Amino acid sequence: MNKYIAPVKGMNDILPEEMHSFNYVIQGASKHINQYGYEELAVPLMERTNLFARSIGESSDIVSKEMYSFLDRNEEGLTLRPEATASIVRAGLTHSLFYRTQKRLWTKGPMFRYEKPQKARYRQFHQISVEAFGFNSMSVDAELIMLSKRIWQEIGICSPVLELNSIGSLESRIKYASMLKEYFMKYEKELDADDIRRLDKNPLRILDSKNEKIKDIKASAPRINEHLDKESQEDFELLCSLLEDLSIPFVINPRLVRGLDYYNKTVFEWTTDKLGAQSAICSGGRYDGLVAQLGGESVPACGWALGIERIMALIKAENISINELRPGIYAIPLGLKAAYKMPEIIERVKERLINTIIWGDYSEGSLKSKMKKADKSGAQVALILGEDELNQGKLMVKLLREEGSQESIPLDDVSEVVARILGK
Repeated sequence: MNKYIAPVKGMNDILPEEMHSFNYVIQGASKHINQYGYEELAVPLMERTNLFARSIGESSDIVSKEMYSFLDRNEEGLTLRPEATASIVRAGLTHSLFYRTQKRLWTKGPMFRYEKPQKARYRQFHQISVEAFGFNSMSVDAELIMLSKRIWQEIGICSPVLELNSIGSLESRIKYASMLKEYFMKYEKELDADDIRRLDKNPLRILDSKNEKIKDIKASAPRINEHLDKESQEDFELLCSLLEDLSIPFVINPRLVRGLDYYNKTVFEWTTDKLGAQSAICSGGRYDGLVAQLGGESVPACGWALGIERIMALIKAENISINELRPGIYAIPLGLKAAYKMPEIIERVKERLINTIIWGDYSEGSLKSKMKKADKSGAQVALILGEDELNQGKLMVKLLREEGSQESIPLDDVSEVVARILGK
């Protein structure tokens, strides 16, 4: 007996019963993203490896340990995208989307990171990424945060908390990094191999360390919000004021630095206590230097990404009821002749009604078993066509949600009767 081929670890199937929740998140998010004037684009699943090395940062865990990278037949380094922002910037530069204009863009799709699979954290996962280019004002940072809040309201989740920080300009970060390095050097013996590597390449990464031994050491480290340049401090205060005006509560988290090197000034995360260790459901911030870093002119930019699987898990954790799209009609042909006739009837009904119609197989057991399947489907109406009905030019209509309610009607009247029953 052949053993089935197992899926790749951490790359999960989304089953039919989960797809409704998956699409519910996308539809709820895209409704508001489009209303805010963001234009959708699609970017490739695969990019040149150096795109992510240059943007995310070679010292980051994503680039150093988590990317799916390989050489193609031409010995060119390629990578399955671990995030979408770098790809959107690359697409903008390729097609001159940023030239002397402001642009609001968004995309959705799968991302790939070689991480330890955990609840709501997979090696293939899906994100919605929203990005604004060409806006210097902190008002766009506030707009993006307001947009994300609208999405939580649309979906119906209520637990997310907004954590906010500023990591300042590149110049202030360099000074702060030097200060951090000097501080952590005192505890070098407590650092693990990853922290030692971060100490040399980017000490800010140690603030994201999962090393429990240095938890108290990190807590006493210098805080970046106490060492900001004047412009970054003023921008951060303005953003906080804008959020207060919009009635968006937030918590200032001076340890929040984000895991990607391209961020500057604003960084934020929406977090929840409902998903255990995977607390962040949406993360973002400002990345004014990224377009120039990837070869373009200097363009201010800001954006965020939300994890669809994490939102799905949060919907489940908060017991949010979703009105699932149920089929309106279940067609039951009894016998081969009825099976030949049923497609014509179904198409006639579809011309009048936009309803899902499930068509049962004529050979599947007794009428009783077919009716059980019809009832289980959630449909409101069963259309039953047997040889006797066919000879009489009629069809049986049974209301599945009302006990004992059924009637025999002429085939020519099916669309009208079903429309009346369904209130269409």
